[in-house]
Amino acid sequence: MRFFDFLRLNLPWLSAGFLLTFLSSFGQTFFISLFAGEIRLAFGLSHGAWGGLYSLGTFASAMVMIWAGGLTDLFRVRALAPLVLGLQIFACLFMAFNPVWWLLPLVIFSLRFTGQGMLSHLAVVAMARWFTATRGRALSLATLGFSLGEALLPLIFVALMALIDWRLLWVVAAFIAALGIPALRHLLREERTPQSHAQSDSSLGMLARHWTRRSALKHWLFWLMIPALLGPSAFNTAFFFHQVHFAEIKQLSHLQLVAYFPFYTGVSIVAMIASGWALDRFGTARLMPFMQLPMVVGFTLFATATDGAWLFAGFVFLGLTTGFNATIPAAFWAEFYGTRHIGAIKAMAAAIMVLGSAIGPLLTGLALDLGIGIELQFLYVAGYFIFASLCMTLGVLRAAPLLPATA
Repeated sequence: MRFFDFLRLNLPWLSAGFLLTFLSSFGQTFFISLFAGEIRLAFGLSHGAWGGLYSLGTFASAMVMIWAGGLTDLFRVRALAPLVLGLQIFACLFMAFNPVWWLLPLVIFSLRFTGQGMLSHLAVVAMARWFTATRGRALSLATLGFSLGEALLPLIFVALMALIDWRLLWVVAAFIAALGIPALRHLLREERTPQSHAQSDSSLGMLARHWTRRSALKHWLFWLMIPALLGPSAFNTAFFFHQVHFAEIKQLSHLQLVAYFPFYTGVSIVAMIASGWALDRFGTARLMPFMQLPMVVGFTLFATATDGAWLFAGFVFLGLTTGFNATIPAAFWAEFYGTRHIGAIKAMAAAIMVLGSAIGPLLTGLALDLGIGIELQFLYVAGYFIFASLCMTLGVLRAAPLLPATA
């Protein structure tokens, strides 16, 4: 099917996925961390204390995701998404009007569970279930919402912070989330039938079966994937979480640093689209061993960069893996484990990724308090991604022969 025909025939459902990924921005670290300096100042927190509170709330959201993510196997997106958006509105207002530091973990839990957790999960599970032959293309288009949020929201909100109190900006975020509810209802007034409700064997996983979450957890492939699941969420999150401090280290203003974000987003968009096309052509097994190697280069450059050109190059490599990571893992779960229980299996993977995003800020924040500089930390991060890539390569190459002949 030609690209524009595909887009025209599936526009409502692709747009719903795009809207969900865009609105997840308000629970993503790149957005919350824009206010890190103001939050630390308002509540008198050190880097380590703020990182610890953030990680506590994020860890709690990961635990709840294990249960809540499985709801996507039972209820339609049309029913779940407005409910999650309603909770996100509350979470944004909670941040705006929270008066005490000890409620911050609950605030962060609310934002992370609704944004990074459920809205992102709903979008990628819907694309993986609704599309088979064009799954990669659908994922790449729907997840462009992440890129638009990363490109526009930091520039807009950092600029507005010079004019408007940071708490009021969270009210603005709540208002934007509220607009998403009627828009989503309009787009999904004729929702596609989930493949898990259809009598079809077209999306069987390894050994020509639909895997349950229990059976997936007993299989060695899932455990070899864990370092790769943890890595991007932990250290991409840590990078954006400490963006204010990183700007100071590199002797840049915060606005100068976030000016790099649209370039990073542009690269991630290209990587998303390219990986979506490659997924439909080659499958996940051939692509996964390479998807995190750009992180090795990116974090090495962030550690050693002494001028804007090298920083720019670092964002290019970071953007490559960000783009790959938005499409390839989501397709992996459907291709290797089947689609019937994809919500529950993907929920477990999402919980691990959310857990990673709790670990990253905690580790790096504590390390900063102990005097370990962010640049040295990034060199260790680069080494971690080499290890994660080796584990993933071993697992995927060993499991690929178990796939059905039609996968």
